[in-house]
Amino acid sequence: MSWQERIAIDSEILTGKPVIKGTRLAVEFILELLAQGWSEADIMRNYPGLTIEDIRACFSYASAALKAEKVYPLKA
Repeated sequence: MSWQERIAIDSEILTGKPVIKGTRLAVEFILELLAQGWSEADIMRNYPGLTIEDIRACFSYASAALKAEKVYPLKA
């Protein structure tokens, strides 16, 4: 599964933030919940429309975004 199947980026939804398709739940929101200690089961219980694949797609999206990030050292 690729994240593109489950994550949408549309300027008309949450000003273009990546969201889980068919929802207004941003990838960053799901990752924040996980960082706060929520389990995948907690998230799916509170947001019953989500699946484990949706949550894993958030991780895949974040990984792809970080891989594409360019870091340039500052010269002193």
